[in-house]
Amino acid sequence: MRSLPRRLRLAAASLLLVAASPSWALDTATIVASTLSPDCLAYRVVGICYWLYCTPFGCTVRTSVKVRHYIPDAVVSSYTQTGENPWTEVRVLGLPNTTAQSGGDGTTGHPGENNLSKFKNADVIGHPGAEVFSRFASASGYTCTGAGTAFMPYLLSTLDTVAWRYNVPESVYPEALVPGQREIGARSTLNLWGSVYPRGGFLHQADDYKAGAVIAQRAGDIVTRSGQIHIYQPLRATARDGYWPAGDLVESDADTGKWQELTPTLSSSCAVFPHNSTQVQAQQGDYAWALWRPYACCQRRGQTFLGSTDIQ
Repeated sequence: MRSLPRRLRLAAASLLLVAASPSWALDTATIVASTLSPDCLAYRVVGICYWLYCTPFGCTVRTSVKVRHYIPDAVVSSYTQTGENPWTEVRVLGLPNTTAQSGGDGTTGHPGENNLSKFKNADVIGHPGAEVFSRFASASGYTCTGAGTAFMPYLLSTLDTVAWRYNVPESVYPEALVPGQREIGARSTLNLWGSVYPRGGFLHQADDYKAGAVIAQRAGDIVTRSGQIHIYQPLRATARDGYWPAGDLVESDADTGKWQELTPTLSSSCAVFPHNSTQVQAQQGDYAWALWRPYACCQRRGQTFLGSTDIQ
């Protein structure tokens, strides 16, 4: 009964996020507060775990509840001008260098052109809201740990120059050469936002919001996999007894991860790309999303893990 007021306070706080408001400068405090999202958390009981517990007097089988929920592992920024990450406190991490100077769209200056080659930088930084999120999520019950470390740079496109600005070697990958592979949206529904490959900073997309989303998806695709030919730090956790971490991020598949918009509007919900909700164009071409990833776990109640049963 004592937990009820706590839950009500958390719910009230999360409701403050419902009305999305314009936000052109993103700060850490805003990102931390954004973790109070029941929709993104999506907490649920999914099964039962079995543990063998032994003492000098014998062994018994104990059980614990298996839960599944999403965790905000990282903030993924997609922005036009090099060094101008919309998350102000981490801009210093992506400043221009000798191999990565300016940014912007390719254009001839003709007023009627519509075939723009857009370029965006991308940074994947560990989400700073772990402590607040942990308190919020624990109100629902036992919680899992994520893979992200606060403020850890997992990908900075200014340090990944060869791959990000020249598409080497990904421009010759089958996913980049064969139409219809690894695409966000579909041609058949006339809602194609772009292709995941080649996973670099350039793409043809007249809509700037969709271009930013595709770039964010590319960055998330890289960091959630191991052994990619990029300069990055994998954003992955290792499975262990009673712990099932998120795997590879796959476009349009919420079971692998989903996105919470942080700027230019602050959203209280999560979605996958493509989505039909309102898409506000950023004035400076700067976007940021929190990447929420699914984890499952159960409390250890013995020395030996015997397995688990999922609820269908």
